Amino acid sequence: MYVTLSESKRELEGVAKSHGWSLDKVSIFELSSRAESLRLEDQYSAFHPAEIEFHDTTQSILDQVERAQPSRIVFDSLSDLRLLARDSFRYRRQIQALKHYFTNRNCTVILLDDNTAQPRDMQLYSIAHGVILLERIPREFGKVRRRLEVVKLRGSKFAEGYHDYSIETGGLAVWCRLVAADYGFVPNSGYLTTSNAGLDAMWGDGLERGTSTIFIGPAGSGKSSLAMSYAVSAAANGESVSVFLFDESLHTSHRRSIGLGSNPHPHLQSGNLRMRRIDPAEMSVGAFVELIRNAVESEKASVIVIDSLNGFIQAMPGEQHLALQMHELLSFLNQRGVATILVMTQSGLLSSKMRSPVDLSYLADNVLLLRFFEGGGQIRKALSVVKKRSGSHEKTIRELQLHDGRIQVGEPLTGFQGILSETAVNTGRHDSLEEGANGNDLTS
Repeated sequence: MYVTLSESKRELEGVAKSHGWSLDKVSIFELSSRAESLRLEDQYSAFHPAEIEFHDTTQSILDQVERAQPSRIVFDSLSDLRLLARDSFRYRRQIQALKHYFTNRNCTVILLDDNTAQPRDMQLYSIAHGVILLERIPREFGKVRRRLEVVKLRGSKFAEGYHDYSIETGGLAVWCRLVAADYGFVPNSGYLTTSNAGLDAMWGDGLERGTSTIFIGPAGSGKSSLAMSYAVSAAANGESVSVFLFDESLHTSHRRSIGLGSNPHPHLQSGNLRMRRIDPAEMSVGAFVELIRNAVESEKASVIVIDSLNGFIQAMPGEQHLALQMHELLSFLNQRGVATILVMTQSGLLSSKMRSPVDLSYLADNVLLLRFFEGGGQIRKALSVVKKRSGSHEKTIRELQLHDGRIQVGEPLTGFQGILSETAVNTGRHDSLEEGANGNDLTS
């Protein structure tokens, strides 16, 4: 039974129709037309109107309950009952009476309240067995964020904290907050490698599975190209790979990868590679984390690429606990044995002025730093492994070149000083890729 004091039966039927719901087994009892009347003969003079209206309203509801014997009843909404009661004591006493009335009737009672009472009415919190709080959080641009919190649920264990949700055709989509401790540990072994011996040598044996890696550097330094090369290489080896793009379109990513010798199309067709374009203005953090969780749990992804963390941060403006959310996400992925690659773009072109939107390098197991430097009158690119939590890694700085349909990682730049500060000084002979050194082709 659905008892409505605010909306009409026609309005409720319209809502149900928009979601494709059937109301065949739902009886709607409309009280909106009875609660208030403008007819002269309905006005009371001998008694206070509230005393009669409230009694008549509740008695009408109980008569319908006795007649229908529902197993579930919804009151929409309590704010209308509160207005009819006029007095907080009478209102609480009546709600208590309704609770006792339904206690032994094997009937679940759902009470809706729009929180219009000022100050917020907390009386029902102590009366009800469970309290679910729904919030609507506007943003200056993009889709409004909605979240819910289970404040109370007697006799039951529940997931505390806020959980994102959205209103979709057919009902609510709720994304439970990710708690890494709720998932078991999957033993991992082996390394994620490419066909480039030089790049793999910088990591020692490659990227260890069950670890997270950040590719960090200025825009245009080759971070996304390297990340996609890992994704395509893993998919070519028969692994399930999921790539989430925040900053560029699928078409642009495909075209760039093809131009550098890493064609993703065969692997997209085989299903080994899945690429998704994420719009941070339209998707909440909870929905995005749920996509990653499904990719790991349902699609058995062993490699996850997020390009970039800057877009992920934009999806959660005003969040004060980004580091905690990333810690839970990376812990979950590491426990499932997933090799995670995160791309982060630093603002600015000179290293002395470069800034990261947020420092998450301490959360990552591995960090690959990319930089521009000047050499031979040209702007060149360099890369270096600055952190690897497990095992040893190469401490050299190598040149990176993206041209002629391939990605090349050169020999260590032993003839330069100050590359990472972008004030490189040539201290000796430098065997660059263009000078014919034995560079390593990432796409060979």
